[in-house]
Amino acid sequence: MKAGKNLVLLGRFGAPHGVRGEIRLQSFTADPLAIADYGPLSDKSGARSFTLLSVRPQGKDMLVARVEGVGDRAGAERLTGAELFIAREKLPAPEDEDEFYLADLVGLRAETRSGEELGVIVAVRNFGAGDILEVAPKAGGETLLFPFTKAIAPIVSVAEGRVIIEPPAEVEGEPQEP
Repeated sequence: MKAGKNLVLLGRFGAPHGVRGEIRLQSFTADPLAIADYGPLSDKSGARSFTLLSVRPQGKDMLVARVEGVGDRAGAERLTGAELFIAREKLPAPEDEDEFYLADLVGLRAETRSGEELGVIVAVRNFGAGDILEVAPKAGGETLLFPFTKAIAPIVSVAEGRVIIEPPAEVEGEPQEP
């Protein structure tokens, strides 16, 4: 698989599970078990390919996977932390107008309801507390970060190439006591 902008992150390997080469897997697909149905996945560079032979649930948010070519704990340890990607064009098209892949947001204009262009979305980040839109300002400078919530980004139109952003009001800090 060729590396590039049009890759979609589907999962991430965790720690090994047991001694026979199984590994924990965090799936980002709507149906977590469906991650094994996409065929070979790759790392971000496209240099390594991974075929999931089987997956099973373990707990609420984790799977245990068997990966082709990995037969022992040492092999599973080498995969720890690897992210699993698929080319965007291999995924089905969204069925509804309001459906999209987060990867589809990269490159869209970020603008206010009044049409003021804030910049271009350069990434969708998630540091554990929810998705964040990273916007490169039109005038340059440091990127802007907006929580990707319905309140802040009420309108997403991939077809029009834009996301409406309603920036939150800035909050002044409380005065410091001397």
